[in-house]
This record gives sequence, structure tokens and C-alpha cells, in this order.
Amino acid sequence: MSQTTFQGSFVALVTPFRDGRVDEAKLRELVEFQITHGTDGLVPCGTTGESPTLTHDEHRRVVEIVVETARKRVHVVAGTGSNSTAEAIDLTRHAERAGASGALVVNPYYNKPTQEGLYRHFRAVAEAVSIPILTYNIASRTAINVETATMARLARDCANIVGVKEASGSLDQMSQVIAACGPSFSVLSGDDNITLPLMAIGGHGVISVIANIVPRETADMVHAALEGDFKRARELHYRLFPLARAAFLETNPIPIKEAMAMAGMLQPELRLPMCRMGEANRDTLRGILRQYALVK
Repeated sequence: MSQTTFQGSFVALVTPFRDGRVDEAKLRELVEFQITHGTDGLVPCGTTGESPTLTHDEHRRVVEIVVETARKRVHVVAGTGSNSTAEAIDLTRHAERAGASGALVVNPYYNKPTQEGLYRHFRAVAEAVSIPILTYNIASRTAINVETATMARLARDCANIVGVKEASGSLDQMSQVIAACGPSFSVLSGDDNITLPLMAIGGHGVISVIANIVPRETADMVHAALEGDFKRARELHYRLFPLARAAFLETNPIPIKEAMAMAGMLQPELRLPMCRMGEANRDTLRGILRQYALVK
């Protein structure tokens, strides 16, 4: 895989906690689990990693641990976004120094910048480092959408802005981005349930939530699609579809952490304002996990 084309199955890693602190030993274990089961890339400190509740020191440490443990066997694309451009630059520079393959930079949230402000924000981050950058377009959490014209402008003007994690939920918008930015611009799904539809129109893979618990199956689906075996990819899509929906019974990462805890993979610990899953949804989730033989 070239440095400038990210493709395949990337996992949006959870951040395991124990007694209020990052569980570093468990984090290393999860990295090994992902690599062993065919994941192409690791994305620490994203939404699923509860990055808004990590201190800056914790954020940096998580990135360092994932890079150290991965030992260049797979890509590590560190979440480094912020609603402050200066802070995003600082975190992205740290990721570069730590040895990350790239950075995932989310839309500035809460501020609601204009499209010109978004362009200047991403360009400033890109110009501060040499590693590849994926923008992360998720209006549902940031209150602002990176319009296709802005994305195309960034792809044209910034050589190291090489793709986007698209969580708009709109295949129409994703089609526009692929058409405007060209086939070498990596468009990765930010929603597990539309990974295959996106790949059918030219997408490059996924940054997956459910890969935290079913990495092999997620990677198999993505690789089948990349190889043009859409019959096999479709079978895996429908097998994974109930789990993909269950992962959003409540706000991510509550369900995936609950699922991993049920499967004995980690402690069911989140940081406020994230809290444990409601009892009714927990029962629903457990029933779905039984379909995958992940719990008894």
C-alpha cells in the first residue's frame, strides 16, 4: 500500500479504562488482537476512543502505545482533531513525532466555521506536518459538513490530505467526493452499515466500530469488495448488518464497549458524560451477540 492511499479495514479503537485510568496493558492486548485478525490499520483517539475525555497527556500516551505495539506491521492513523486549529496542529505534530502513519482530523466542532474557515483549518494542519492526513467529516457530531467543493479544494491544494473518513451517511455526497477528488483520494466509510454500498461506488474501505469485536469478518468483507468479489462481500455485509445496527443502539462507543465487556475483552468502563448502557438495550445487544457466538 502506498503512503498516499489508505485502503482496507481500519478499526476505530476503543480506549480501555480501569479504575478511571487508561488501561495500557489492555490497550496493547487489543492492538495485538486486531493485527492477528487481519485489520489493516489502527485508529486510536477517535470518537470511539472517547478522545473528548482524554487529557492531552493521555491522548499522546495512547498514540505512542499503539504505534509502539504495532511496530509498523499495520498503519496507525492517529485521531488528532480539535475545534482549535492550534491544538489540532500540536496533536498532529505529536503523532508525526511518535511515528504514526497518518492523522485523522475531524471537522472543528461547536465553532460552526464557514467553508472558508474549514478550508483554512485543514490546510493549516496539513502544512504543519508531512504525514498523510484524512479529514473526518461527521456533521452529526460537529454541526458542520465539509462540502464537496471544499473537499476537492483541499485535495487539490494540500498534497498530504489524501482522503476522508465519510460519516455523512449520504451516498450521494460520497459519490460527489469520489467524482470530484479522483480515484486515488481515499474515501473510507465512517458507518459500518454502509461500508459495502460505499465500496460499490468506489470507496476504499472503512474505519470501523464493530471491527473492535469482529475484526476478521470486517476485514474479510472489505478485502472481498476490494478484490471485486461482491457476492462474498454481500454475504458478509448481511451477516454483519445486525451487529452494525446494534452498535448504535445508544451513542457510540457505549454499545461496542458493552459488547466487548460481555465477550470478556475489557472492563465495561466509560468516562462521563458517557455512561453504561440501559438494561433493555443491554438485553437486546446480548441477544444479537449470541447470534455471533460472542457470548453464551
